[in-house]
Amino acid sequence: MIVIAHVSDVHIDGEQRSQDRTRAVLRYLEELPYDLTAVLVTGDVADHGTPDEYAVARELLTSRHPLLVCPGNHDDRAAFRKGLLAEETPVRGHAPVNQVLRGEGFVIALCDSSVPGEDQGLLEDETLEWLDGVLAATPHEVPVLVAFHHPPVPLHTPYVDGVRQFGEERLAALADRHPHLTAFLAGHAHTAAATTFAGRPLLVAPGVVSALRLPWEHPGRENPHVHLDLPPALAFHVLGEDGRLTTHYRTVTV
Repeated sequence: MIVIAHVSDVHIDGEQRSQDRTRAVLRYLEELPYDLTAVLVTGDVADHGTPDEYAVARELLTSRHPLLVCPGNHDDRAAFRKGLLAEETPVRGHAPVNQVLRGEGFVIALCDSSVPGEDQGLLEDETLEWLDGVLAATPHEVPVLVAFHHPPVPLHTPYVDGVRQFGEERLAALADRHPHLTAFLAGHAHTAAATTFAGRPLLVAPGVVSALRLPWEHPGRENPHVHLDLPPALAFHVLGEDGRLTTHYRTVTV
């Protein structure tokens, strides 16, 4: 059984609150009695993209399970490469940060949907070519999960939908060419969500640092969008031997 923990939007910012919430989630995963297939962190690792924030994040984002991280719109690619990936002299510091994990009976392709200097997302041509190559090199009977920060569809959350992933028709066309692309995993929205894109499940992890109020939850509130009182949460994606994907969401006590 393939079990993937999906964490997103830790927003390490130098404040104790973000560190405590991130530490609680990673501690929860460390104390599980089961070895996870992987832990994915889908972006917005740092809040301002500074070296100091990445130094703290690198200390916090450690695990006995294989752990992969991609950038979000709050991240800086060059600082991300040096601070999290330990690339002391990044040759392509501002190039997309794309990673792949190949395991027994599965592949995870972690794509960089960030756009330097902007909040909205886009998969650059280089990233789409890379993803096409990963899918082409994977046997058709092996499921591939594609992860990134920005969801490529609106999620009824106007606060973030305006800076979602655009150019999504290119990704949909790529998916049409590769039937073994099983599901898309994303973050960014700070709310657990499940929908579809390109005929596949699109599963969005909740936020660690905060939760996002939905439009029908916040009329008349002083802080209408961001909910700071809910506990941090994560998703577990379970890929069964029959190829069926099931997602469970869990909250964590700080």
